[in-house]
Amino acid sequence: MKPKNEKKTLDIFKVRLEEIINKEHPLVKLSEAINWKDLEERLSKKYAEKMGAPGKEIRLMVGLQYLKYMFNESDEMIVQKFVENPYYQYFCGNEYFEHNLPIDPSSMTKFRKRIGKETIEELLEETVRSANRSNQLKERDFGQLNVDTTVQEKAISFPTDARLYYKMLKELVEQANKRGIALRQSYKFVSKKSLAKQAGYAHAKQMKRARKMTKKMKTYLGRVYREILRKASEKDEELTKKLELAEKLLNQRKDSKNKLYSIHAPEVECISKGKAHKRYEFGSKVSMVTTSKNNWVVAIQAHHGNPYDGHTLKSSILKAEEITNWRAKNVTVDLGYRGHDYDGQAQVNIVNRLTMKNKAKSLVKWLKRRSAIEPIFGHLKSDNRLERNLLKGKEGDHINAVLAACGFNLRKLYTVFLLPIFNWLKNQIIEKYFLLYQQLGY
Repeated sequence: MKPKNEKKTLDIFKVRLEEIINKEHPLVKLSEAINWKDLEERLSKKYAEKMGAPGKEIRLMVGLQYLKYMFNESDEMIVQKFVENPYYQYFCGNEYFEHNLPIDPSSMTKFRKRIGKETIEELLEETVRSANRSNQLKERDFGQLNVDTTVQEKAISFPTDARLYYKMLKELVEQANKRGIALRQSYKFVSKKSLAKQAGYAHAKQMKRARKMTKKMKTYLGRVYREILRKASEKDEELTKKLELAEKLLNQRKDSKNKLYSIHAPEVECISKGKAHKRYEFGSKVSMVTTSKNNWVVAIQAHHGNPYDGHTLKSSILKAEEITNWRAKNVTVDLGYRGHDYDGQAQVNIVNRLTMKNKAKSLVKWLKRRSAIEPIFGHLKSDNRLERNLLKGKEGDHINAVLAACGFNLRKLYTVFLLPIFNWLKNQIIEKYFLLYQQLGY
């Protein structure tokens, strides 16, 4: 059910936030830059009219998501810090200082599921609009864009055959016990012992013995899989999906396509980006569009199936134009986009250092700005939770990427509003030392 818009009444026993906060604080300025009313109207479509209990205020839930990705916090920590920080409470729409937790941390996950993959982009669109209203992002800045891809790694352990067999076996046995399916042998203890032996042999570089233990675990898994397949009901969709994963794991070989790398996250792909320090990354590919001049993220998408970089260009530019309602003119990409699929009106410039001398100086200036997108990926990963995605499924990959971009844009606005305070402090320090030098006779 939609959140109720209750009329706020005066409470003489609570402290008003306006009396204890500094109105020049960056979070106060940031809350004023965001059009909360418009955002609430757009997101209210995801709530039922008259079914169930009223939900929490949309501004509270969106504000907590923004703060979480701005300051790189978990769901639990951002809810706890909400109680301690009056500026967080003001940003989320509170009028009075609260001493209790506003929500259970699990409500953050439920809100993300409610909003979904498509609607979550409304949050990124609002950050772009806020930057535009604050005169930090203008339509002419959208004329020069940078596009690139990176890998958003999933929160999984490094996949090995032995550990995958063990986890799949354990999962099948748990599903069988839940449904009352009697197994001749669960191999619970012998598989655990074999896994420990395999790890020990591999550590000691005794690879022949390690392979023997891996083969033994695969045999255990095959026996349990076939027994459950004989006794399971065809109408049980959940168990059928688990059996399909087990069959895929048993059949895959070294040169197989679309391998299974994780039991709890089967959507994970192995992506090689040619990095010297990290040969393979397990997750999903993410494409991002930024303005070349001042580095605002105007579009971000998670792609599955490990597509070629050039085949993500069209959808990336169209998504950026959809979010901003502006038309791209010049797009700069690296050599990985040769043979791209974009056929729109924008001019696509592929950076090649060998041929840059033959180009006009005005174009070379923007070609050199292409590399400005690289540190943005670094900040998104280190500061905005893009490095290790903890959200579930393919939808969680996209939601995490979009919210990371929201956190990055809001952090830029936060810094803009913080500059006047730094300048004021700098002037105070200069004035103080100037008076001190006068007193000392300098």
